[in-house]
Amino acid sequence: MTDEPDLTRVRARVTELLAEYRIPSAAIGVLHDGRVTDFAVGLKNLETREPATTDTVYQCGSMTKTWTALAFMRFVDEGKVGLDEPVRTYLPGFRVADPEVSAKVTPRHLLNHTNGIEEDIGDPGEGEDVYERMVATIADAHQVHPLGHTHGYSAALGYAILARVMEVIDGKPWDAVMRDRLFVPLGLTATTTWQGQVDPDRAATGYLIPSLDEDPLLSPVAHLPRSFGPGGNIASTAREVLAMAHVLLNEGQAPDGTRVLSPEAVREMTRSRVPIPDPYTFGPEWALGLIVCDWHGETVYAHDGSTIGQHARLRVLPGSGTAITMLANAGPRDGFYRKVFDEILSTLNLTTIPALPAPDPALILDLSRYEGAYERPGIRYEVRAEAGSLALTLVQNPVQAAFLRQPERVRYELRPISETHFLMLPDDPREDPQTVAIYDFTDGPARYLHTNCRVNPRTTDPTPR
Repeated sequence: MTDEPDLTRVRARVTELLAEYRIPSAAIGVLHDGRVTDFAVGLKNLETREPATTDTVYQCGSMTKTWTALAFMRFVDEGKVGLDEPVRTYLPGFRVADPEVSAKVTPRHLLNHTNGIEEDIGDPGEGEDVYERMVATIADAHQVHPLGHTHGYSAALGYAILARVMEVIDGKPWDAVMRDRLFVPLGLTATTTWQGQVDPDRAATGYLIPSLDEDPLLSPVAHLPRSFGPGGNIASTAREVLAMAHVLLNEGQAPDGTRVLSPEAVREMTRSRVPIPDPYTFGPEWALGLIVCDWHGETVYAHDGSTIGQHARLRVLPGSGTAITMLANAGPRDGFYRKVFDEILSTLNLTTIPALPAPDPALILDLSRYEGAYERPGIRYEVRAEAGSLALTLVQNPVQAAFLRQPERVRYELRPISETHFLMLPDDPREDPQTVAIYDFTDGPARYLHTNCRVNPRTTDPTPR
């Protein structure tokens, strides 16, 4: 095994891939055998032609959840909060529409995305009290699924509730909690929790890529609302993301040896797991603030993140003491991420990322069990039988689709992998294949559709053609 990636070879490959996928820039960081190697390629701003550097700050999106989970586990370490105590223990007024969920939902449910509470948060504003307001706003929020019944990713709400618990316990805003409990002990100087803290001279500009035949478009939204803070608003550099990963690889210690978490807390984060209905897109299980991947029998921990124009990826390989991160200011499509990471992994003689599974042509399914509409606010999936096979149509909110320069209806052919899992093959060859789970036949037809970590309950039969 080599000690470091071959930067010349990897950098050249990343440069080629950026051009192929029309992504303006990417910053790559590798932590291996205790040493960090990082580099940046491309332009952080297409208008000014400023190059990206290793000091460029990118938005981490939902990778923020791993940071928030680490901070929350510090309170667990100190005995100030229990993972299996009701949220009401710390927020006595906590209430959602379901009385049982109101009384029984715990931090563990929130950390592993099994709480099932709909993201019914309205507009809680941009003030420092945003998480207090969010908790107050969800008194009538209904359940997407029963508490603990299945995994269903919460983009903002679940981790905002955790943030409010930390605020009440520590007596300070979540932004200050993160600074004092995590960023300072880790020695971080570039990592921030909301846009107002980001140094504009170091910030990457986000872009959308409508197609590989068009130039990137400036993102119409510079950053996510503050309500996404604990679940999506951290911005950082590749090197500082790896400082966070160092804690996971080294039993809770920062790179300088500072004790951030106990070994027991790190073990709890990685070993407390629930199954993911679609195990192929990311991994088969979700831990506390981490996805658990299975790479040819090797356990890998992960979290990705996206804002409207910036994206982040992190993979932690404890078996080899390695972590890899990539931050980009457009995309990246799954194919881009796989090619970049496989280049680095191959250079280090490490396990590469498994391919998506192949369909099983021998499977004979009762297609009527899967047909139906599955939806959440702003998005709808219609599954229909067509000429002896299944097709899925993604129906997006027209305003959102126009905003993101995407079609309102996107069709996929479904090829069965098993009785509950399908490969989604796009009509557009420029799109990457995906996977989807259609499952839970308790009452006859499938009750849920799970893809991209989101769960969508079955609501009706498909609309007429």
